[in-house]
Amino acid sequence: MIWWNPTYLLFALPALALTLFAQWRVKSTYRRYLKEPNARGISGVQAADMILSGQGMGHVSIDGVHGELTDHYDPRSKTLRLSQGVARGRSVASLSIVVHEIGHAIQDAEGYLPLRLRSAMVPAVSVSSWVGPILFLLGWFLQSTGLAWAGVLLFAAGAVFALVTLPVEFNASHRGLQLLESYQLVDGREMVGAKKVLNAAALTYVAALAQTLSTLLYYVFMLTGFNRD
Repeated sequence: MIWWNPTYLLFALPALALTLFAQWRVKSTYRRYLKEPNARGISGVQAADMILSGQGMGHVSIDGVHGELTDHYDPRSKTLRLSQGVARGRSVASLSIVVHEIGHAIQDAEGYLPLRLRSAMVPAVSVSSWVGPILFLLGWFLQSTGLAWAGVLLFAAGAVFALVTLPVEFNASHRGLQLLESYQLVDGREMVGAKKVLNAAALTYVAALAQTLSTLLYYVFMLTGFNRD
């Protein structure tokens, strides 16, 4: 059966290893710098208020969200959602996460094309990510290469989404680091820590792309072998 094919491990294991490493790194780096107070003693929500006001972005509201590393910017409601540890924390990690999410808010305000493209893709990808594998399996078991390839093409939308996500996230981090510097929120030593936090977070998006591509390549490998048969 297709899901017991040991060949899958050749595609999946490297991406899985990268994903596990990325998850470990982002959590360990975040928790390390969550314990390191910033020199100004400013909380995440205070920094957010200061920057949003300074950028003339009073239309962006700040709200709470449960969990850890769940912070995000919602472009639909123009809301910066911060976890309790980030909003109340006075650490290097708190400031790093806040400016990254404000980076997304600035992207939204400027109509940053990759962000607009990613947002437009969300409805389609939310469906194709689970419909694609179903069609692929149906095509495989029914020996219908056309149906299987249709599933592959739908699943490929997820890979495109993951690819588009990279410049969105990298750019938000770049903007965030510039905000830390321009508002003098951190010193040189703390800036090094902020870069480590944001680089660790960026690796999770690279890992997500690698995982999606590994599955996509496996589907293509199986289908091309099926066609030879």
